[in-house]
Amino acid sequence: MKTNFDTITNRLGTFCTQWDYIEDRFGEKELLPFSVSDTDFRVPEEITTSLKKRLEHDIFGYTRWNHPTFKNAVLHWYDSRFNSQLNSDWLVYSPSVIYSISQLINSQSQKGDGVLIQTPAYDAFFKTIKANQRQLIENPLRYENGRYEIDFDLLDTQLAVPTTTIFLLCSPHNPTGRVWRKEELRQIIDLCQKHQVFLISDDIHMDVLRQEQQHIPLTNLSTTKLAICTSASKTFNIPGLIFSYVIIPDPTVRETFLQQLKEKDGLSSSSIFGMYATVAAYTECHHWVDDLNEYIDTSFNLVENYLKEQLPAISLTHSEATYLAWLDVSQLPYTSDQLQQALISIGKVAIMPGATYGTTGEHFLRLNLGCAHTKLLDGLTRLKKAIEFLEKDIRHLSTD
Repeated sequence: MKTNFDTITNRLGTFCTQWDYIEDRFGEKELLPFSVSDTDFRVPEEITTSLKKRLEHDIFGYTRWNHPTFKNAVLHWYDSRFNSQLNSDWLVYSPSVIYSISQLINSQSQKGDGVLIQTPAYDAFFKTIKANQRQLIENPLRYENGRYEIDFDLLDTQLAVPTTTIFLLCSPHNPTGRVWRKEELRQIIDLCQKHQVFLISDDIHMDVLRQEQQHIPLTNLSTTKLAICTSASKTFNIPGLIFSYVIIPDPTVRETFLQQLKEKDGLSSSSIFGMYATVAAYTECHHWVDDLNEYIDTSFNLVENYLKEQLPAISLTHSEATYLAWLDVSQLPYTSDQLQQALISIGKVAIMPGATYGTTGEHFLRLNLGCAHTKLLDGLTRLKKAIEFLEKDIRHLSTD
């Protein structure tokens, strides 16, 4: 039986970042949110059952993650979803993907070194690079005919700079939704090895794919000077359970990471509920992910059709992954500030401005489709209302 993703669950009053604290990002309360990238979907029943069963034990002491139950669940997921055979020794726990990235930046580079990212990029990348006192190097993706491509000539030049020591990849890419092809990943790996640059890949969106798309973990192609940071949290809507993991083939890099985790930061004990949820997800919830991807596919179709019919000046960037729609608003005659002001004050809707993800995102909006279709249609209607207000405003000014 298909999973019902049309169910509406009221998240208000649960200390939910996306709903209860929308004012923090947008300056107003009671906006319909399509912002922070978690979803409004209930977690699979198998995860809830596993958590309830563990909850009945009534003792929640220090918890080990380094055991076959957790590791075999990850190995099973990678084998069955990505045709990827991992070594269980490569797996280490981490509380979050961004924590993992931060620690790897610290251990594999020096202050002042360059960390390269492809822009537009997840805004946390900018913050963690700067907070770790590294130099941010932007490798802008080429935007051509509604699709993003890598400028490999520029990438080669930037990686060749001696102070560039880390390439922080996002695979699949947030916010553009690109799934990197095998030949693209092969070329990235070759360039990094050529220039002795450590490759960190954020694969947190790896499971949410459009039909016929296939995610390829870097470890399918190489195990040299690289690490994969990921989690079940995006896919199964469990980021509040605080659990992720890192795939680090190099034993020296891995031991350094574990020393930082356990001795420097005192994180030897993992979240027990995060671990149970991850094991249940990876061993029992394949069907749920298949249903989720099918539903998100229809969500993208819904957005594309609505824009063509109601808002033809806005186009949907070609998406291959994630539940995040990247909307091209460059044909609208308004500034980003004007558009955001109308969305908030007139449409009463919170949609992330593209400039959040770097200057190359200036003429875009990032719309979170991880919700029921009824909410999505409401959001699109509010978007239209905001733009119609701006159109009337411009017509009024032109007649003055």
